[in-house]
Amino acid sequence: MTRDFRPTEEAAREYDRENPLASFRERFAVPDELYLDGNSLGPISDAAAAAVDRAVDQWRGLGIRAWTEAEPPWFEYGERLGDRLAPHLGARESEVVAANSTTVNIHTLIGTFLDAGDDPPGILVDDLDFPTDHYAIRAQLRQRGYDPDEHLVVVESRDGRTIEEDDVVAAMDEHEGDLSIVFLPSVLYRSGQLLDLERITEAAHDRGLLAGFDLAHSVGVVPHDLSGIGVDFGVWCHYKYLNAGPGAIGGLYVNERHHGTMPALAGWWGHEKETQFEMNTTFTPASDAGAWQIGTVNVFSAAPLFGALDILDDAGIETVREQSLDLTAYLMTLVDERLADTEYSIGTPREDDRRGGHVAVEHPEADRISEALRERGVIVDFRPPNVIRVCPAPLYVGYEDVFRAVEHLEAIVETGAYERYDVGGDVT
Repeated sequence: MTRDFRPTEEAAREYDRENPLASFRERFAVPDELYLDGNSLGPISDAAAAAVDRAVDQWRGLGIRAWTEAEPPWFEYGERLGDRLAPHLGARESEVVAANSTTVNIHTLIGTFLDAGDDPPGILVDDLDFPTDHYAIRAQLRQRGYDPDEHLVVVESRDGRTIEEDDVVAAMDEHEGDLSIVFLPSVLYRSGQLLDLERITEAAHDRGLLAGFDLAHSVGVVPHDLSGIGVDFGVWCHYKYLNAGPGAIGGLYVNERHHGTMPALAGWWGHEKETQFEMNTTFTPASDAGAWQIGTVNVFSAAPLFGALDILDDAGIETVREQSLDLTAYLMTLVDERLADTEYSIGTPREDDRRGGHVAVEHPEADRISEALRERGVIVDFRPPNVIRVCPAPLYVGYEDVFRAVEHLEAIVETGAYERYDVGGDVT
């Protein structure tokens, strides 16, 4: 769908007039002039704020009765949110629940499938994963008496930016007989590369392996078909593209063929609802993804997600994806054409089907440039060694915003404004 863009301010305004999501910006309290860091933390929306206020009012007016008498009942938050999330994930309602945090969900699901499977316990990952994935997996291997250095198979990047699916499949074959689980990100957090989940899942299943994914950088901006392609399990957060707030409740998906498997981290909230208050000391897990809930749902970390999903439902995940692809393509075009004589370059794949929702703009001085951008009200983030992550989240970022951001990138280098900063962000 990528089109030929005209790199002018007038053209940017024209594109914004045609933008089907332009009006959604009014529903967000965007904290800065150019907020391009929604892949780390999305801003608050009117709907998310109203959902929190509603939960507070329920606490004030109902007290403990809100667990069963609020609308929706607090007792059902995880499942109700799972039902709302399922269509955006291409999953059945019974396969999705809002629960725990991303890292806790990695612990419980990796642990579950290590316990449920026969040896070998090997797990295939890649060297560009977000660190918490490796921390949790290594911990789960250690707790079962396995040496992570022996049982964690790491697919290495060829260029330090991307992972080749061919290399993933080759690693499955090279380590045949040593693996039980493949666990990879859907989108690489540094470069923004979108992996081919269908191909990886099919290759894993052909070799008798389970396929799980960390979907933190794709949920809410990339449509998924988890049930359709047979993914075994997945985890994600809701504070990025879904804009549910800092510390928002996490999410997990477990394919229905694994329902009934005993969770590795059992907790009262994962007990079957019908008998939960009988207070039996024997754990009877729920018959669906709800079994992997652990502690009591944090109402005020979950409530904003109801409002956030109202906005995503109104926008439509397919439209969000189309606009995301167009905005990121526009950003890359502007970097190519306006910054051609600088040391800026693009570290994100150009193909639509290989790109998530953010762009890695690379520069040797990325750390200091990121700080200079923030001083100018352009909010991005830096990832070592040389990446400025720029996220034109389509619900509240438009084409003129992208145009202005590239103007700032250009001016900061031309004027040497970044030289005022030490590496690490201190102003000299």
